Amino acid sequence: MAELKEADAAQLHQEDVDIKRGEDGDGPPAGDKAAEQAAKIEAAADSDARPSTTMSERHVSIQTKLEGLEMLVDLNGAGRKSCPLCPEEKFKACYSHKLRRHLQNLHWKVYVEFEGQRMCICHLPCRNLKPSLSGDQASGRHVAHYHCVVCSVTIARKTDMISHLKRHVNKGETEASYSGSSDVTLEEPAPSGQAYEIMKELGTNVQLLPNHTTPQKSDTYFNRKMKTNRQLVFCSLAVLAEERNPLECLDAFGATGIMGLQWAKHLRSAVKVTITDISDTCVKMIKENCELNNIRVDGGSRGPRGPDGAGGEAKVAPNATVEVAKMDANVIMHLRPFDYIHLDPYGTAVNYLDAAFRNVRNLGIISVTSTDTGSLYSKSPNVTLRHYGCHVVRTEYYKELAARMIVATVARAAARCNKGIEVLLAVALEHFVLVVVRVLRGPTQADESAKKLRKLVHCQWCEERVFLKLGNMVDDTLPCNCHGSLPGKTAVQLGPLWCGPLFNTGFLRRMLSAAVQHSMDDIQPLVKTLICESECTTLKSLVHGASALTNQVECGVVIKTLQSGEESGPDQSGKRKTGDESGNVVKKLKSDASLEHPPFYYSIHRHSIRGMNMPKLNKFLQYLTEAGFRVSRTHFDPTGVRTDATLEQFKSVLTKYSVPTYTNATATQTSVSTEK
Repeated sequence: MAELKEADAAQLHQEDVDIKRGEDGDGPPAGDKAAEQAAKIEAAADSDARPSTTMSERHVSIQTKLEGLEMLVDLNGAGRKSCPLCPEEKFKACYSHKLRRHLQNLHWKVYVEFEGQRMCICHLPCRNLKPSLSGDQASGRHVAHYHCVVCSVTIARKTDMISHLKRHVNKGETEASYSGSSDVTLEEPAPSGQAYEIMKELGTNVQLLPNHTTPQKSDTYFNRKMKTNRQLVFCSLAVLAEERNPLECLDAFGATGIMGLQWAKHLRSAVKVTITDISDTCVKMIKENCELNNIRVDGGSRGPRGPDGAGGEAKVAPNATVEVAKMDANVIMHLRPFDYIHLDPYGTAVNYLDAAFRNVRNLGIISVTSTDTGSLYSKSPNVTLRHYGCHVVRTEYYKELAARMIVATVARAAARCNKGIEVLLAVALEHFVLVVVRVLRGPTQADESAKKLRKLVHCQWCEERVFLKLGNMVDDTLPCNCHGSLPGKTAVQLGPLWCGPLFNTGFLRRMLSAAVQHSMDDIQPLVKTLICESECTTLKSLVHGASALTNQVECGVVIKTLQSGEESGPDQSGKRKTGDESGNVVKKLKSDASLEHPPFYYSIHRHSIRGMNMPKLNKFLQYLTEAGFRVSRTHFDPTGVRTDATLEQFKSVLTKYSVPTYTNATATQTSVSTEK
């Protein structure tokens, strides 16, 4: 420390001498000297802003052994000494034996190890001050932190640092030569002086802020657990791109822009992607991610629909073109029509449904992702009633109840715009509920969709459930006898909910083909389960070839793929059938109504009998099939069984094939007594 002070004093003395020489005329002019001095200051500031990456520039808190940490201070000398990793106001100077214990117990004891390097905790003012409760920055305090050995990022929590190092290992950045200059411009560093993180998903690279997992503190929120959701949305768009192109696609809540970039990078000329966000930080990061993936950004006025609207030529041919706009989602959906709209706000999406259905094109698709699981899964019934207008309680089939509640809200929003819906896909997992619907224009289609909104009668004792029939007469009787054998009212009315099917088998088969084509191995088992669930069968004879890509009929509308459209003549895809042909289609749909999958499911663990060992789930499915019932597993619950049997029939089959738990003990006692 003394040597540094002497060097600073010598430098100041030399500067004074140079200034005097400039005034006497012996040196360069004072103006040139001032400019040179300003350049030195700027260079020093730039060098301080850049993170240290080489071995010699590593932070003093990164050591290989405890002796290296103790060598930062001469512990053998006499007198009081200060801690090299703590400021003076936090840890006052003390004698050597006390300082040695301080270094061992506070700094070295909680280190994070990575490739032989140990990152000790640091209390120096390397990070910005944490403001106090009153918001005063000056009265705030410094936060203890770790310095990453790879990229020099400062992270406060030990668990976060371990996760941060794992991401480096997954990306192959295991050496301390990491530099963010290849992907991030140094002129625009991330907030608080920290470097960006580069994440790759489905062949698409995106830059992430270090606090991307905390939506309250970061505008560019990114959730790694939503990868399944992004892949399902991508497959649904790929299926629509097979029917017609080019498609006008909207990612209304861009954040980092990863979803829209995946669409543009893999589907290329088949889609015209528009990514919007209301935050300036998000829009700026989306544009940087476009440059990272060699995608041209079209932020100007919108060109005509078709290949003629392309922009000017670049030096390196871009992979695709994406339009990035800073605009509210409701505003852009009111102004422009789209073929595919994806809504994924933080929380509920009910505030954006009216605008989404206003300008969506006929036979277009709207996908809605809801993450407000607290209200959807009946943890906050008052919020559920306020957002969705539905009365719900906690049931064994709460996930499917949430999916049907969202579809009902979507159907009401479509009916207000004289449009109907056909549900293509409904998935409810731990973190989100995804609903994908096809839009059908016309008041007739809107009336048909509105007729599928019904109340549900639910028994709170045995959890039997049944939808109310259409009509003015209210019949809330349930197949169970709980209302007669138990005192009080056992049944409640839930809803209104969507009582129609939640899956379209033809669409799911084409989604599976798209998942195989784009090597999405993670969601293929899920899509196969959805196909079996939509057909209510345990057979897994799924077809990936051309035979699966046939014309499908949805609500009297023929949906043709590009392959089938070439063989069908001059008729354009997506047009309604007319005349006798349309009447035959409606009759066919009515006759095939019994083939739809039954609503809801039963949990085999919920209805197990005390003192009985129930059979394995696959065996139980076989027993139900042999009894003449349609049966399948469900993705909503790993222990759930979707069947057209009533609860009484379900329990009778379960009781028939269950074995008492005391059978083995009785048999053992009998054999012992026989031997005696």
